[in-house]
Amino acid sequence: MRYLITILAALVMASPASAHTGIGPTAGFAAGFLHPLGGLDHVLAMVAVGLFAYHLGGRALWLVPAAFVAMMAAGGVIGVLHAPLPFVETGIALSAVAVGALVALKVRLPVAAAMAVVGLFALFHGHVHGTEMPVAASGLTYGLGFVAATALLHGAGLGIAFAFNAMSGRVGPALARVSGAGIAVAGLALLGGAV
Repeated sequence: MRYLITILAALVMASPASAHTGIGPTAGFAAGFLHPLGGLDHVLAMVAVGLFAYHLGGRALWLVPAAFVAMMAAGGVIGVLHAPLPFVETGIALSAVAVGALVALKVRLPVAAAMAVVGLFALFHGHVHGTEMPVAASGLTYGLGFVAATALLHGAGLGIAFAFNAMSGRVGPALARVSGAGIAVAGLALLGGAV
């Protein structure tokens, strides 16, 4: 358990050293990969999606994260095209609040509804990734980078949920709910500008 917490803390606190942005690998896959990892709001929401998918179980284990990734890619295209999307930063912070709350409250949605909820929030995440793409970056390699990082963060959420489930008694489910609540509270702090 300490090992998982240490890894997540390192991911959240890590900041890439890119002295010359827009040159070499920072302009493609690496820049795209690092972008979701560079914002606490992105990390929290994407880990929450993994926790939520685990909570729903069955086909949701892969359909909910896949819906997020697909809609995030669509949002990325919208961002690259510089098409406006209102309330992007608010939508990103709300994604952590909403998905964290769904985990904390053990809300069971039909898989299609869960896919729609995470997909809506994914548009905001993708839009930011697209609008902040370095000018010299290849859209394809940059997009593959942020898709890979997102899938990794969803996998981290799933892994944490599996680890919680492996605990005996009621400790694991309680930790999952507390994690969801923590993500929701952190999202509220992001919304309020406290973080």
